[in-house]
Amino acid sequence: MKKIPVLALVIASALTGGIWAGGKGEGPAASKVLYFYNWVTYIPEDVRQTFEEETGIEVILDEFATNEEMYAKLKAGGSGYDVTIPSGDFVSIMIREGMLEPIDMSKVPNFKYIDPEILSKITFDPGNRYSVPFFAAAAGITVNTKQVPNFEKSWKIFSRSDLKGRMTMLDDMREVMGDALKLLGYSVNTRNQEELQKAKKVVGDWRDRIVKFDAETFGPAFARGEFWVVQGYVENVFTELDESMAKDAQFFIPAEGGPMYLDSMVILKGAKNLENAYRFIDFISRPDINARIADFLTIPSLNMEGRKLMKETPAYSYEDLNRCEFKEDLGRDVELYESIWHEIRIGK
Repeated sequence: MKKIPVLALVIASALTGGIWAGGKGEGPAASKVLYFYNWVTYIPEDVRQTFEEETGIEVILDEFATNEEMYAKLKAGGSGYDVTIPSGDFVSIMIREGMLEPIDMSKVPNFKYIDPEILSKITFDPGNRYSVPFFAAAAGITVNTKQVPNFEKSWKIFSRSDLKGRMTMLDDMREVMGDALKLLGYSVNTRNQEELQKAKKVVGDWRDRIVKFDAETFGPAFARGEFWVVQGYVENVFTELDESMAKDAQFFIPAEGGPMYLDSMVILKGAKNLENAYRFIDFISRPDINARIADFLTIPSLNMEGRKLMKETPAYSYEDLNRCEFKEDLGRDVELYESIWHEIRIGK
Protein backbone atom coordinates (compact mmCIF):
# COMPACT_ATOMS: atom_id res chain seq x y z
CA MET A 1 0.00 0.00 0.00
CA LYS A 2 1.22 3.50 -0.76
CA LYS A 3 1.72 5.67 2.24
CA ILE A 4 -1.05 8.20 2.90
CA PRO A 5 -0.09 11.17 5.07
CA VAL A 6 -1.91 11.62 8.36
CA LEU A 7 -3.01 14.82 10.00
CA ALA A 8 -0.60 16.91 11.96
CA LEU A 9 -1.04 16.72 15.69
CA VAL A 10 -2.88 19.46 17.49
CA ILE A 11 -1.03 20.99 20.40
CA ALA A 12 -2.49 19.21 23.40
CA SER A 13 -2.54 22.26 25.61
CA ALA A 14 -4.95 23.98 23.28
CA LEU A 15 -7.47 21.29 24.08
CA THR A 16 -7.20 21.49 27.84
CA GLY A 17 -8.16 25.11 28.28
CA GLY A 18 -11.49 26.86 28.14
CA ILE A 19 -11.57 27.53 24.43
CA TRP A 20 -15.33 27.43 23.90
CA ALA A 21 -18.13 29.59 25.12
CA GLY A 22 -21.71 28.51 25.58
CA GLY A 23 -23.31 25.22 26.57
CA LYS A 24 -23.40 21.85 24.91
CA GLY A 25 -23.77 22.19 21.16
CA GLU A 26 -24.32 25.95 21.40
CA GLY A 27 -22.53 28.90 19.81
CA PRO A 28 -21.09 29.43 16.36
CA ALA A 29 -17.96 27.34 17.01
CA ALA A 30 -20.03 24.28 17.88
CA SER A 31 -21.57 24.21 14.41
CA LYS A 32 -18.25 24.19 12.56
CA VAL A 33 -15.74 22.15 14.55
CA LEU A 34 -15.17 18.65 15.96
CA TYR A 35 -12.36 17.75 18.35
CA PHE A 36 -11.28 14.18 17.68
CA TYR A 37 -8.84 12.13 19.79
CA ASN A 38 -7.73 9.16 17.70
CA TRP A 39 -5.10 6.46 17.39
CA VAL A 40 -1.98 7.25 15.39
CA THR A 41 -2.46 6.46 11.67
CA TYR A 42 -6.02 5.15 12.03
CA ILE A 43 -8.07 7.23 9.58
CA PRO A 44 -6.64 8.54 6.28
CA GLU A 45 -6.55 12.26 5.70
CA ASP A 46 -8.66 12.07 2.55
CA VAL A 47 -11.56 10.69 4.62
CA ARG A 48 -11.28 13.62 6.99
CA GLN A 49 -11.26 15.96 3.99
CA THR A 50 -14.39 14.35 2.55
CA PHE A 51 -16.23 14.85 5.84
CA GLU A 52 -15.19 18.50 5.99
CA GLU A 53 -16.25 19.08 2.38
CA GLU A 54 -19.63 17.42 2.84
CA THR A 55 -20.49 19.03 6.18
CA GLY A 56 -18.42 22.21 6.53
CA ILE A 57 -17.26 20.91 9.93
CA GLU A 58 -13.53 21.17 10.62
CA VAL A 59 -11.98 18.12 12.29
CA ILE A 60 -9.20 18.98 14.71
CA LEU A 61 -7.15 15.90 15.53
CA ASP A 62 -4.94 14.83 18.39
CA GLU A 63 -3.43 11.34 18.49
CA PHE A 64 -2.44 8.67 21.00
CA ALA A 65 -0.46 5.42 20.74
CA THR A 66 -2.08 3.27 23.45
CA ASN A 67 -5.36 3.01 25.34
CA GLU A 68 -3.49 3.72 28.55
CA GLU A 69 -2.13 6.98 27.14
CA MET A 70 -5.59 8.07 26.00
CA TYR A 71 -7.25 7.19 29.30
CA ALA A 72 -4.55 8.77 31.46
CA LYS A 73 -4.74 12.03 29.54
CA LEU A 74 -8.52 12.23 29.81
CA LYS A 75 -8.48 11.38 33.53
CA ALA A 76 -5.76 13.99 34.11
CA GLY A 77 -8.03 16.70 32.76
CA GLY A 78 -7.39 16.55 29.02
CA SER A 79 -10.84 17.90 28.23
CA GLY A 80 -12.21 19.46 25.09
CA TYR A 81 -12.45 16.36 22.92
CA ASP A 82 -15.78 15.30 21.46
CA VAL A 83 -15.06 11.83 20.04
CA THR A 84 -12.45 9.18 20.72
CA ILE A 85 -11.95 5.51 19.81
CA PRO A 86 -11.05 3.27 22.77
CA SER A 87 -10.77 -0.51 22.64
CA GLY A 88 -13.51 -2.57 24.25
CA ASP A 89 -11.92 -3.07 27.65
CA PHE A 90 -11.45 0.69 27.96
CA VAL A 91 -14.99 1.38 26.79
CA SER A 92 -16.08 -0.67 29.79
CA ILE A 93 -13.81 1.28 32.13
CA MET A 94 -14.96 4.64 30.74
CA ILE A 95 -18.62 3.67 31.11
CA ARG A 96 -18.01 2.72 34.73
CA GLU A 97 -16.16 5.98 35.34
CA GLY A 98 -19.01 8.06 33.87
CA MET A 99 -16.81 9.42 31.09
CA LEU A 100 -19.17 8.79 28.15
CA GLU A 101 -22.41 10.18 26.78
CA PRO A 102 -25.16 7.64 25.97
CA ILE A 103 -25.57 7.12 22.21
CA ASP A 104 -28.86 8.06 20.56
CA MET A 105 -28.90 5.46 17.78
CA SER A 106 -31.61 7.35 15.90
CA LYS A 107 -28.81 9.75 15.00
CA VAL A 108 -26.57 6.94 13.70
CA PRO A 109 -28.70 5.33 10.96
CA ASN A 110 -25.65 3.67 9.38
CA PHE A 111 -25.31 1.52 12.50
CA LYS A 112 -27.61 -0.95 10.70
CA TYR A 113 -24.71 -2.02 8.44
CA ILE A 114 -22.54 -3.37 11.28
CA ASP A 115 -22.24 -7.15 11.22
CA PRO A 116 -24.69 -8.56 13.82
CA GLU A 117 -22.30 -11.45 14.49
CA ILE A 118 -19.75 -8.94 15.77
CA LEU A 119 -22.39 -7.12 17.80
CA SER A 120 -23.47 -10.39 19.45
CA LYS A 121 -19.95 -10.88 20.86
CA ILE A 122 -19.81 -7.51 22.61
CA THR A 123 -19.73 -7.86 26.40
CA PHE A 124 -18.12 -4.52 27.28
CA ASP A 125 -21.21 -2.50 26.25
CA PRO A 126 -24.24 -4.80 25.79
CA GLY A 127 -26.77 -3.25 23.44
CA ASN A 128 -24.26 -0.57 22.41
CA ARG A 129 -25.69 2.05 24.73
CA TYR A 130 -22.44 4.04 24.71
CA SER A 131 -20.41 2.90 21.69
CA VAL A 132 -20.49 2.34 17.93
CA PRO A 133 -18.08 -0.35 16.65
CA PHE A 134 -15.34 0.87 14.33
CA PHE A 135 -13.00 -2.05 13.55
CA ALA A 136 -12.23 -5.44 15.09
CA ALA A 137 -8.68 -6.65 14.58
CA ALA A 138 -5.49 -7.78 16.30
CA ALA A 139 -1.83 -6.90 16.47
CA GLY A 140 0.45 -9.38 14.75
CA ILE A 141 3.99 -9.68 13.47
CA THR A 142 5.60 -8.17 10.37
CA VAL A 143 8.76 -9.81 9.04
CA ASN A 144 11.29 -8.52 6.53
CA THR A 145 11.39 -11.65 4.39
CA LYS A 146 14.52 -10.50 2.55
CA GLN A 147 16.48 -10.52 5.80
CA VAL A 148 14.52 -13.34 7.50
CA PRO A 149 13.48 -15.79 4.76
CA ASN A 150 12.71 -18.68 7.12
CA PHE A 151 10.48 -18.33 10.15
CA GLU A 152 7.67 -19.99 12.04
CA LYS A 153 4.41 -18.05 12.25
CA SER A 154 4.52 -18.06 16.02
CA TRP A 155 5.27 -15.79 18.95
CA LYS A 156 8.34 -18.02 19.38
CA ILE A 157 10.10 -15.87 16.79
CA PHE A 158 10.92 -13.38 19.56
CA SER A 159 13.00 -16.06 21.29
CA ARG A 160 15.37 -16.43 18.32
CA SER A 161 18.93 -15.53 19.33
CA ASP A 162 19.97 -14.99 15.70
CA LEU A 163 17.54 -12.05 15.48
CA LYS A 164 18.68 -10.35 18.68
CA GLY A 165 18.92 -6.59 18.18
CA ARG A 166 16.65 -6.66 15.12
CA MET A 167 13.24 -6.99 16.76
CA THR A 168 10.74 -4.84 18.67
CA MET A 169 7.50 -5.45 20.53
CA LEU A 170 4.72 -3.06 21.48
CA ASP A 171 5.06 -0.96 24.61
CA ASP A 172 1.67 -2.29 25.66
CA MET A 173 1.23 -4.39 28.78
CA ARG A 174 -1.97 -6.22 27.78
CA GLU A 175 -0.76 -6.94 24.26
CA VAL A 176 2.67 -8.35 25.15
CA MET A 177 1.48 -10.23 28.23
CA GLY A 178 -1.47 -11.51 26.22
CA ASP A 179 0.87 -12.83 23.51
CA ALA A 180 2.87 -14.80 26.06
CA LEU A 181 -0.26 -16.14 27.72
CA LYS A 182 -1.66 -17.38 24.39
CA LEU A 183 1.70 -18.97 23.53
CA LEU A 184 1.39 -20.91 26.79
CA GLY A 185 -2.22 -21.85 26.07
CA TYR A 186 -3.80 -19.51 28.62
CA SER A 187 -6.47 -16.81 28.39
CA VAL A 188 -5.37 -13.23 27.73
CA ASN A 189 -7.69 -12.29 30.62
CA THR A 190 -6.38 -14.75 33.22
CA ARG A 191 -6.12 -13.72 36.85
CA ASN A 192 -4.22 -16.88 37.79
CA GLN A 193 -0.94 -15.94 39.47
CA GLU A 194 0.90 -19.08 38.38
CA GLU A 195 -0.06 -18.52 34.75
CA LEU A 196 0.95 -14.87 34.93
CA GLN A 197 4.35 -15.74 36.39
CA LYS A 198 4.97 -18.22 33.57
CA ALA A 199 4.05 -15.50 31.06
CA LYS A 200 6.43 -13.11 32.83
CA LYS A 201 9.28 -15.54 32.26
CA VAL A 202 8.45 -15.77 28.55
CA VAL A 203 8.29 -11.99 28.16
CA GLY A 204 11.56 -11.64 30.07
CA ASP A 205 13.18 -13.94 27.51
CA TRP A 206 11.77 -11.81 24.69
CA ARG A 207 12.91 -8.59 26.36
CA ASP A 208 16.51 -9.82 26.32
CA ARG A 209 16.39 -10.26 22.54
CA ILE A 210 14.38 -7.27 21.33
CA VAL A 211 15.76 -3.75 20.98
CA LYS A 212 12.90 -2.14 22.88
CA PHE A 213 9.21 -2.03 23.65
CA ASP A 214 7.87 0.55 21.19
CA ALA A 215 4.31 1.54 20.30
CA GLU A 216 5.08 4.58 18.15
CA THR A 217 8.16 4.39 15.91
CA PHE A 218 8.41 0.72 14.93
CA GLY A 219 6.72 1.28 11.54
CA PRO A 220 9.14 3.90 10.20
CA ALA A 221 12.08 2.02 11.72
CA PHE A 222 11.00 -1.19 9.95
CA ALA A 223 10.74 0.76 6.69
CA ARG A 224 14.31 2.06 7.17
CA GLY A 225 15.56 -1.49 7.66
CA GLU A 226 16.58 -0.97 11.28
CA PHE A 227 14.31 -3.78 12.48
CA TRP A 228 13.48 -7.01 10.70
CA VAL A 229 10.73 -8.36 12.97
CA VAL A 230 8.18 -6.10 14.67
CA GLN A 231 5.06 -6.78 16.65
CA GLY A 232 2.29 -4.29 16.03
CA TYR A 233 -0.68 -3.30 13.92
CA VAL A 234 -0.42 -3.93 10.20
CA GLU A 235 -1.45 -0.39 9.28
CA ASN A 236 1.37 1.14 11.34
CA VAL A 237 3.91 -0.72 9.21
CA PHE A 238 2.44 -0.91 5.71
CA THR A 239 1.47 2.76 5.54
CA GLU A 240 5.21 3.43 5.83
CA LEU A 241 6.17 1.16 2.92
CA ASP A 242 6.16 1.90 -0.79
CA GLU A 243 5.16 -0.87 -3.18
CA SER A 244 8.70 -2.19 -3.69
CA MET A 245 9.34 -2.37 0.05
CA ALA A 246 5.98 -4.00 0.76
CA LYS A 247 6.93 -6.97 -1.42
CA ASP A 248 9.58 -7.94 1.13
CA ALA A 249 7.27 -7.62 4.14
CA GLN A 250 4.89 -10.27 5.43
CA PHE A 251 2.31 -9.72 8.16
CA PHE A 252 0.68 -12.58 10.04
CA ILE A 253 -1.39 -13.38 13.11
CA PRO A 254 0.57 -16.06 15.02
CA ALA A 255 -0.95 -19.53 15.07
CA GLU A 256 -1.40 -19.39 18.84
CA GLY A 257 -3.66 -16.34 18.56
CA GLY A 258 -3.36 -13.31 20.80
CA PRO A 259 -5.31 -10.40 22.23
CA MET A 260 -8.04 -9.13 19.92
CA TYR A 261 -9.57 -5.69 20.06
CA LEU A 262 -12.82 -4.10 19.01
CA ASP A 263 -12.29 -0.37 18.79
CA SER A 264 -15.45 1.69 19.08
CA MET A 265 -16.38 5.33 18.57
CA VAL A 266 -17.65 7.05 21.72
CA ILE A 267 -18.79 10.55 22.63
CA LEU A 268 -17.07 11.96 25.67
CA LYS A 269 -19.12 13.27 28.57
CA GLY A 270 -19.86 16.96 28.22
CA ALA A 271 -18.89 17.10 24.54
CA LYS A 272 -19.42 20.67 23.35
CA ASN A 273 -20.10 19.67 19.74
CA LEU A 274 -22.59 16.89 20.30
CA GLU A 275 -24.48 17.06 17.02
CA ASN A 276 -21.24 17.23 15.05
CA ALA A 277 -20.07 14.14 16.92
CA TYR A 278 -23.16 12.25 15.75
CA ARG A 279 -22.66 13.40 12.17
CA PHE A 280 -19.04 12.25 12.27
CA ILE A 281 -19.80 8.83 13.77
CA ASP A 282 -22.57 8.19 11.25
CA PHE A 283 -20.31 9.35 8.41
CA ILE A 284 -17.54 6.94 9.46
CA SER A 285 -20.14 4.13 9.63
CA ARG A 286 -21.27 4.76 6.05
CA PRO A 287 -20.40 1.75 3.83
CA ASP A 288 -18.36 3.66 1.23
CA ILE A 289 -16.40 5.53 3.89
CA ASN A 290 -15.84 2.43 5.99
CA ALA A 291 -14.53 0.63 2.87
CA ARG A 292 -12.03 3.43 2.22
CA ILE A 293 -10.74 3.21 5.77
CA ALA A 294 -10.51 -0.60 5.62
CA ASP A 295 -8.53 -0.34 2.37
CA PHE A 296 -6.18 2.16 4.00
CA LEU A 297 -5.67 -0.06 7.05
CA THR A 298 -5.59 -3.29 4.98
CA ILE A 299 -7.81 -5.01 7.55
CA PRO A 300 -11.24 -6.62 7.17
CA SER A 301 -14.37 -4.50 7.57
CA LEU A 302 -17.16 -5.24 10.02
CA ASN A 303 -19.51 -3.16 7.88
CA MET A 304 -21.49 -5.68 5.79
CA GLU A 305 -22.07 -3.34 2.84
CA GLY A 306 -18.62 -1.80 3.19
CA ARG A 307 -16.98 -5.19 2.56
CA LYS A 308 -18.51 -5.25 -0.92
CA LEU A 309 -16.94 -1.89 -1.76
CA MET A 310 -13.36 -2.64 -0.70
CA LYS A 311 -10.72 -2.43 -3.43
CA GLU A 312 -7.78 -3.87 -1.50
CA THR A 313 -7.27 -7.39 -0.17
CA PRO A 314 -6.99 -7.29 3.64
CA ALA A 315 -3.73 -8.46 5.19
CA TYR A 316 -5.72 -11.11 7.04
CA SER A 317 -9.30 -12.32 7.40
CA TYR A 318 -11.63 -12.74 10.34
CA GLU A 319 -10.87 -16.48 10.11
CA ASP A 320 -7.28 -15.67 11.09
CA LEU A 321 -8.65 -14.24 14.33
CA ASN A 322 -10.44 -17.44 15.38
CA ARG A 323 -7.86 -18.19 18.07
CA CYS A 324 -7.67 -14.59 19.24
CA GLU A 325 -9.52 -13.38 22.30
CA PHE A 326 -11.10 -10.06 23.17
CA LYS A 327 -9.39 -8.21 26.01
CA GLU A 328 -11.73 -7.67 28.94
CA ASP A 329 -11.72 -5.04 31.64
CA LEU A 330 -9.81 -6.71 34.49
CA GLY A 331 -11.07 -4.31 37.13
CA ARG A 332 -8.81 -4.17 40.16
CA ASP A 333 -7.04 -7.32 38.98
CA VAL A 334 -5.23 -5.19 36.42
CA GLU A 335 -2.84 -4.43 39.28
CA LEU A 336 -1.52 -8.00 38.93
CA TYR A 337 -0.50 -7.22 35.36
CA GLU A 338 0.86 -3.78 36.21
CA SER A 339 3.14 -5.20 38.90
CA ILE A 340 4.52 -7.89 36.59
CA TRP A 341 4.93 -5.45 33.70
CA HIS A 342 6.86 -3.05 35.92
CA GLU A 343 9.21 -5.85 36.96
CA ILE A 344 9.72 -6.82 33.31
CA ARG A 345 10.52 -3.26 32.33
CA ILE A 346 13.15 -2.84 35.05
CA GLY A 347 14.67 -6.26 34.33
CA LYS A 348 13.67 -7.86 37.60
